[in-house]
Amino acid sequence: MATYVTAQEAVLMLRAHEVIGMGLGLGNPPRFLQALNSRTDWEQLTLGATLLVSSADVLLQQHVAMRSGFFGPIERLYAGLGADISFVPAGFRQFAVTLRRMAPRVMVVHGRVDQTAGQVNLSLHLGGTRDELLLAGKDPERLLIVEDNPLLPLTHSMEPFTNTIPLDLVDVVVEGGETPFVLVDEPSTDEDQAIADLAASYVVDGATLQCGIGPIPNLVALALSAREGGGYGIHSEMFTNGLFALHQAGKVTNANKGEFVGASVTTFALGSAEMYAWLHENPEVAFLPVDAVNDPSVIRDNVNFTSINGAISVDAVGQIVAEAIDGRQISGVGGHEDFIQGASMSLDDVSMVVLHSTATIGGELRSRIVPAHPAGAIISTPRHHTGIIITEYGAADLRGLTLAERARALAEIAHPNFRTGLRSAAAQFGLPRMAFP
Repeated sequence: MATYVTAQEAVLMLRAHEVIGMGLGLGNPPRFLQALNSRTDWEQLTLGATLLVSSADVLLQQHVAMRSGFFGPIERLYAGLGADISFVPAGFRQFAVTLRRMAPRVMVVHGRVDQTAGQVNLSLHLGGTRDELLLAGKDPERLLIVEDNPLLPLTHSMEPFTNTIPLDLVDVVVEGGETPFVLVDEPSTDEDQAIADLAASYVVDGATLQCGIGPIPNLVALALSAREGGGYGIHSEMFTNGLFALHQAGKVTNANKGEFVGASVTTFALGSAEMYAWLHENPEVAFLPVDAVNDPSVIRDNVNFTSINGAISVDAVGQIVAEAIDGRQISGVGGHEDFIQGASMSLDDVSMVVLHSTATIGGELRSRIVPAHPAGAIISTPRHHTGIIITEYGAADLRGLTLAERARALAEIAHPNFRTGLRSAAAQFGLPRMAFP
């Protein structure tokens, strides 16, 4: 039977040398993270967590480290303050394996205890940690801690999956109650809207949609919610405010997806308080493990699957940088490659990568479509998976194009100031073949 304690009392149960495993986003327990800083006797505390959405000042202590598969604003903030935060390259589907290699004795999750059902509902994040939570709960040498938050919605899954864990496996229940983190939509620009409108033109009625994080994918969903047509299905790693708006507009039926028919499928949600309230006990959305949601072979089998994701830069042959700027980690792979790859495997599917043509860095205007990425650039998605690239100047459909054709098409959607240089760079792909003896 679980012991019910405060967050501070739970922290006192930990060893001075400890490895703690957690999840992603709202799967991370806010009161427990804050309470960790009430102890200062750590010999070595290591946190395995991803995309923090609440403060964790313990990271500023000596002998405390964090290993993350996806950086967000909070990771970047603490890293800038000198915290020992390391990035572990891994896609979302590899997070569970990466966590297992860390061998955490303690697993902690943010969820909602359902006493009537005898379960802990994992609410807004299922991801890849459920199996590790179960293993910790079944092992008498390990500790499974749940931060119970009655303000989280009770969400659904879909057979043969479940987004709950048995309450009788839990060792410690922490009294929670923090208002769930709200992701505020970023202000959009005229360029954002132009890109979104162009992307929306590639979406056919009845398409199965995936929208990544960022203002432009969200605007695409909003544009679809306002236009004629619909009958969409949802199969998306992240459930966003834009996808919520599509539901609200009556545009989602999930009737003809081909995979997981009958519900919008996701593995975690981040958005508005209104969206969280709508998700409560709502069978229209099913939270599934990331292994099911992000599997390219499953993605491929959806009808008219259409993915919309952002990027930082693209080179002349279609290699995509989506997680680092000048070698500095700012996010992670997540499901970027999975969804682009899945959409590349079927003739009727579409993958769109959306980005502004330029960015101003250190006062310098730079093209985000480049002849070649600089040495040391981190490629998130390889060229052979890339579909359509869209900027405010147009769309370059790279599917089936040669290297020379790709380079020329991308030059035409670059900012006018950079097109001449990109056209010159494209000419290299038209050189005569070398003669071999």
